Amino acid sequence: MTAHLVVAPNIDWQLLFDRIFNGSPVFWHSLAATVYISISAQLVGIILGVLTVGAVRSRIPPLRALAWLYRLVMRGTPPIVQIFFIYYGANLLLGFDLFPANLSVGSITISGALIAGITALGLIEGAYMSEIIRGGLESVEDGQLEAALAVGMTRRKAMWRIIAPQAARVIIPTVGNQYNYMLKATSLLSFIGVNEMFQDAQMGYAATFQPVEYFIGVAIWYLVLTSLWGAIQTRIERRLGASESETIGERPLWKPWKKNLNALVRRNRETEKAGA
Repeated sequence: MTAHLVVAPNIDWQLLFDRIFNGSPVFWHSLAATVYISISAQLVGIILGVLTVGAVRSRIPPLRALAWLYRLVMRGTPPIVQIFFIYYGANLLLGFDLFPANLSVGSITISGALIAGITALGLIEGAYMSEIIRGGLESVEDGQLEAALAVGMTRRKAMWRIIAPQAARVIIPTVGNQYNYMLKATSLLSFIGVNEMFQDAQMGYAATFQPVEYFIGVAIWYLVLTSLWGAIQTRIERRLGASESETIGERPLWKPWKKNLNALVRRNRETEKAGA
């Protein structure tokens, strides 16, 4: 019977320690780029999500069709394919460089790959954010908007003061989870040459042929970032829960409105039943 020995991998512990605790200036720059890209793409996604929900709820059929097609494509195809298409394919399709290698804005030079990456991740996120926002708005009873309009509020004021605060308690925790995903999704931009954390690890591995140390190191840093965001998200959710008694349904100024709205909702339902 042959005995098989399991040998621990030959890890350069000093290199791994340096990758975690003594990063080079290039690494810290790549870490900052990861955070910057994730925040920028998330903001783009939120804006696009709001606009898409507005298009979906629009009375203009072409806008609704465009929003449907946008969500179908972005949610139904792999992110890496979308990133490659936006950076490489868009230039060929349009016949000009939509994202040049470098873009100069005054004395600042920005990588075209960075802009393309933020655009791609923002477009992807916008499709998912539209569903999150739509779900949050639909979690609020329809009668509240109708009653708010009945007591003299404009539609915009009713959405801002009545519907949005209640929908936010549903939307915000899910947005936090989406940002957690976004932090990790930035690693996909390494395939188009964006200098973020995973790209930095790839370059280190290519120079030293020591993949274990570099990829364990970058994995730990992704874990640090997502854990920090998880702690912030937990605090936000607790704040929302703790302030629930101070939100729209319990504010003294809101109570008369609430009473009138509830009365109107009941009256409308009774009228509908009597008419039926």
